[in-house]
Amino acid sequence: MMNLKNTTGSLTEGSVKQAMLTFVFPYLFACFLQTFYGMADLFVVGLYNGASTSNAVAIGSQVMHMVTVVIVGFAMGTTVLIGRAKGAAGEDNQSLGKIVGSNISLFTIIAVVMAVGLFALTPQLVGIMRTPVESVGETVSYLHICFGAIPFVVAYNVISSVYRGMGDSKHPMIFVMIACVVNVVLDFLFIGGFHMGAVGAAFGTAIGQAVSVIISLCMTKITPKDIGLHKDYILGILKVGFPIGMQDGLIQIAFILITVIANSRGLIDATAVGIVEKMIGFLFLVPSAFLSALSAFTAQNMGAKKPKRAKEALRFSLAVTVCWGIICSVVCQLIPEIAVGCFTNDAGVIAAGAVYLRVYVLDCIFAGMHFCFSGYFCGENKAYISFLHNIIAVITVRVPGAYFASKLFPDTLLPMGIAAPVGSLLSTIICLIFYYYYRNKEDKMVN
Repeated sequence: MMNLKNTTGSLTEGSVKQAMLTFVFPYLFACFLQTFYGMADLFVVGLYNGASTSNAVAIGSQVMHMVTVVIVGFAMGTTVLIGRAKGAAGEDNQSLGKIVGSNISLFTIIAVVMAVGLFALTPQLVGIMRTPVESVGETVSYLHICFGAIPFVVAYNVISSVYRGMGDSKHPMIFVMIACVVNVVLDFLFIGGFHMGAVGAAFGTAIGQAVSVIISLCMTKITPKDIGLHKDYILGILKVGFPIGMQDGLIQIAFILITVIANSRGLIDATAVGIVEKMIGFLFLVPSAFLSALSAFTAQNMGAKKPKRAKEALRFSLAVTVCWGIICSVVCQLIPEIAVGCFTNDAGVIAAGAVYLRVYVLDCIFAGMHFCFSGYFCGENKAYISFLHNIIAVITVRVPGAYFASKLFPDTLLPMGIAAPVGSLLSTIICLIFYYYYRNKEDKMVN
């Protein structure tokens, strides 16, 4: 089994705030590195190639981001199961080895199915993305290489999910750093030195991931007898991982639909929406880090039968993420033009983007709240709540709200920007209803 003695991340003792922050900061830094990782290919390609190659890498990266998000969602089941097992019996729990072994077996199957299926469907995916004719060839090549490397993407996220379940977010950060450094070096070598274009960018990404996985495997010790499809553990992983993976995949599809809606409004609005979406995604790294931290923290403490610590961690996380959202909102009200202007010199795009950003940034407040509740519910083995509130918000508010706002107010992006925070507000309300429902239910059982 994994050499669990190397992980020092018990989240069931000591200060809740200190334990949360100790876990969050490495994870947050890893998220920043992953964001940089994703931008490196585009930056280097832009230095040495034309628009068609840059477009190929941009489209390919968007597809791979969606695939990776789904994998991360599935891997959340491992984090929760490992966390609850460790909280229940510490590092010597014999079930930990079987959980890791089941995890390896399950995700090996998932990796092979995804790699083969997506490789075969590449032409159709490129068509769905409405790839310009000039970029089709390089986009297909880029995706073929990246899809071939899916086993490495899966392996990295699975290994990292085990470490996080053990309360250790430092090792996954190290793995991302390794992949990032290798990728950037190879980008300059393949794209700048060998003039390989999008193919060079794909190989740089794939090799970086492979090196990271190989090194991470060298830091683990697997016992062959633990590897197998242990039914109870497989079901436990899927109970959390399946709804989260499906939820994240559908949310990514919703973002693509909103991009299509923006594209129908013309180049200025489409560019403005694209820039603001990337800015908001960057600001969301903080609540995303707390979501992951809370899932591991709650899982360990529920396993250790310390629900009060989990609730205290939830309250602390809510306070931090709401404060972060308020700060982001105030800053973006004061200097929206400057913020958007960091990404473009076009006056029309800056004006449209500033209007969109002023209202969209409010989503940082409400999204931070439902992100925290989602992490807490996942740790409680109630991932279906996270799936439910996100899907309801996407289907009833985010996508239709953006669509109708686009049609009814063609001269401004402000109504389109309102759809996101209203959707997150709905998610937050649903989370609060479930939270107090289960809390009252627990109180009645105690009495």
